[in-house]
Amino acid sequence: MSAELPAYKIYAIKYAHHDRMAGENFIGGDPHEGAMPLDYYVWAIVGQSRVFVLDTGFDAEAGRKRHREHIRDPRVGLEAIGIDPLAVEDVVVSHMHYDHIGNHEPFPNARYHVQDREMQYATGRHMRHDALRHSFEMDDVLQMVRRLYAKRLVFHDGLSELALGIELHHIGGHTMGLQVVRVWTERGWVVLAADAAHLYANIERARPFPVVYNVAEMLEGHATLLRLADNALDRVIPGHDPLVMARYPAARPELTGIVARLDLPPDNAG
Repeated sequence: MSAELPAYKIYAIKYAHHDRMAGENFIGGDPHEGAMPLDYYVWAIVGQSRVFVLDTGFDAEAGRKRHREHIRDPRVGLEAIGIDPLAVEDVVVSHMHYDHIGNHEPFPNARYHVQDREMQYATGRHMRHDALRHSFEMDDVLQMVRRLYAKRLVFHDGLSELALGIELHHIGGHTMGLQVVRVWTERGWVVLAADAAHLYANIERARPFPVVYNVAEMLEGHATLLRLADNALDRVIPGHDPLVMARYPAARPELTGIVARLDLPPDNAG
């Protein structure tokens, strides 16, 4: 079957950064551990005739509010690889945290794809709790409701085939309805994990990230990511790891540190 699938190109576009300590990235993290910063990405999946964007990031105002370094508008990276945001017809929402569904202006013509359970989570009883609500922005959630009423929201329940060679898989864990994207490429299946794993270390050390709806689902999700990637960790792309930019080749030399090609094998495993 896989031989009949179209092969896509995948790009990671870095738009923000946050310096923090390793202890903040793991449940039960040791405050004496060293630095382990996070990078923030959006992703583009490019086929012969169709482009999909995974997540939309946050804007400069949200960065100031959350004390994150907003480096550039994600549109800059998209346009640098020839993608016109106005022409994008499909945006996949991995989950509805502020750093994944901000930036409401760039994609006015797109349908947004979200899991049923994520919309339920972001608008339901769980948002009474500060510990679960703090990664959401009410205005972002309201924008999703407006898209629903404008008939620009597409709901998915578990596994969906978004297009031939692109699958959506519900994982949960980090949020109730978090979904990942499995993409067929020239090197096989690549899984865009978003926040099913923030860092390679979350998977390698079996240490869950502390922002979590269900710890058991998060840990089981790590195993699911590997299974979806045919048990090849180098074909799982975590959502916030600076090592992604270090390991994968740039889309072009002048885009080093800005846009990486994920459909190509990593050229640095360190």
